[in-house]
Amino acid sequence: MDITIGKPYAVSEKGRRLNNEDSIFPSPETVDGNQKLFLVCDGVGGAEKGEIASSMACDYFSAYFSSMLEENPTSEFIQKAVQYTEAHFDSYVYEHPEAKGMATTLTMLYAGANGITLAHIGDSRIYQFRNGEVIHQTEDHSLVNSLVKLGQISPEEALRHPRKNIILRAIQGTAQHTEAEVTLIRDVQEGDYFFMCTDGILENFTNDELAAVFKKQKASEIIKDVLMESCDGKTHDNFSFYIIPIQNVHDTVGYRQNLLSFLYSFI
Repeated sequence: MDITIGKPYAVSEKGRRLNNEDSIFPSPETVDGNQKLFLVCDGVGGAEKGEIASSMACDYFSAYFSSMLEENPTSEFIQKAVQYTEAHFDSYVYEHPEAKGMATTLTMLYAGANGITLAHIGDSRIYQFRNGEVIHQTEDHSLVNSLVKLGQISPEEALRHPRKNIILRAIQGTAQHTEAEVTLIRDVQEGDYFFMCTDGILENFTNDELAAVFKKQKASEIIKDVLMESCDGKTHDNFSFYIIPIQNVHDTVGYRQNLLSFLYSFI
C-alpha cells in the first residue's frame, strides 16, 4: 500500500493556562508530505514538569523510530519505543528529583507501506474522518471512560464528571511501566483525514461538531484556522492537534497480484 499524504497542519497553544504542557512532533514549521511519523502528547503534573515530560516523549520516541525502525512498526516495536522513553524519564528524574511524578499522554500515527499505524496512551485522541463521518476513534484510557464501559455513568455524565481528567495510562518511567494500545488501519481512502488532538480541543467540540468541521471545510489549512479560532481565548486547557490529509492511496499488493495474473495468462 502506497499512501501519499497532503500538507499536514498543526497547532500547539497554551489556552488559558500559564504555560503549555503539550508537545507535538514534528515541528509545524518543518513538516511536509514526506513525513511518516507524527506525535501529539499532553504533559501531566503541572508543578511536576508536565511540559518536560511531553517534550521528552516526543524527542525520545521519535529518536527510537529514526534509529531503529527498518520496515513498518509492529506493536512490539512500539512497546520498545515506550520502554526506551520511560528509561530516559528515569534518568531525568534521577538528575532532577523535583520532576518526580511527571507524566504524559501520547498519540502516534505512522504512515507505512501496510497502512496507517496508530498508538495511544491516555486520553489524547486520534480520529479518522471520511466524508464528514467518524469511522475510527481511539478509546480514552481514562477513569470516566471505564465508568461508562461499566455502565455506571452515561456518556453525557462523563462530559461533566468531576474526575474526568483522571487518566489510567501515561508514560511516567520504568517503575510505572505502561503499554500503548496499537491499531493498524488498512481501510484508508483518498480524501480521509486523520486528526490527532489533546483533550483541550474537546472542551469546545463534540465528535459531531468536529466531524462537521471536516465535512464543511475541504482545505486542511482552513480546517486548522476554524479549529484555532474556536479554541483561542475560549479553551481553559492547553490545546494541540495535527491534521493529516490522505491525498492518494495505491494498493501496490493488489497491483502486483493483478500483474502476475496477467503475465501467467500468457504462460
